[in-house]
Amino acid sequence: MIQITHKSTTLRKAIAQAIVKVSLPETIQAIKDKTVPKGDVLECARVAGLFAAKRTADMIPDCHPLPVEFTGVTYEISEMEIRVLVEIHTVYKTGVEVEAMHAASVVALTMYDMLKPIDKGISIEQIKLVQKKGGKSDFKKLSDKHLTAAVIVCSDSISAGENEDEAGRMIAEKLRNFGVEVDDLEVIPDEKIQIEEKALLAVDEGIDLVIFTGGTGLSPRDVTPEALSNIIEQRVPGIEEAMRNYGQQRTPLAMLSRSIAGMIKNTLVLGVPGSTKGATESLDAIFPAVLHIFKAREGSRHD
Repeated sequence: MIQITHKSTTLRKAIAQAIVKVSLPETIQAIKDKTVPKGDVLECARVAGLFAAKRTADMIPDCHPLPVEFTGVTYEISEMEIRVLVEIHTVYKTGVEVEAMHAASVVALTMYDMLKPIDKGISIEQIKLVQKKGGKSDFKKLSDKHLTAAVIVCSDSISAGENEDEAGRMIAEKLRNFGVEVDDLEVIPDEKIQIEEKALLAVDEGIDLVIFTGGTGLSPRDVTPEALSNIIEQRVPGIEEAMRNYGQQRTPLAMLSRSIAGMIKNTLVLGVPGSTKGATESLDAIFPAVLHIFKAREGSRHD
């Protein structure tokens, strides 16, 4: 199975279909009248679909076991076919598309099995995904604006050439993957004045997003939160909470982080940990949903 521990838990939904075609009009009538010898076709098939939804991971090797929190089976009946629709919801790290298609196929197979004594010409067709929601695909277009970013590494040892930067390069790569252009990647020492100057210069240049990595711990030289607090005009505590909560689920040491987030004019400024792991997890926690900020503030640029 693929790695999903980096993903965030969100509400995910999927709707899948299967079409059962009959060869005799009397077959549809028998289903409606509940006179099929093997029993109530629609109800038995519905129950089979509920079982299938919950057992998908047992059947499909790469499917993750997940909590199925809603399964709905509905039918659209016409003269010579029945369209099966299965809707599944979960609050989890991965989607339920395969669960929905698996359930729809089992519903259709159950109907086939129950109807074959009275109709030898039944076929199952068009098992497919109809709709999916949830996860990162819902956040592909969160701003109509071309976004730019600056990444600033705050570290005495890296600025002195004693260590190499990894976190800054990783952040820049992740931003580019989300379609954000990284205009600047710099390394500066842990100095309040330089941190403030870099942030305000980026704002003056119209940079949309400035990420400082490093200086969010508890050593005497960790001053990034203090420096940014002096100039941030509007704190966004939900971003800070999301980063710490995400990290806390992976290590108890995340509670010691002093990550910070806020707006200076229309520029989002973030202060995240300096470790590659801490910086990676911080971005995984909030991207791409955090980009919605720029769509929400687009109107204010014209005020």
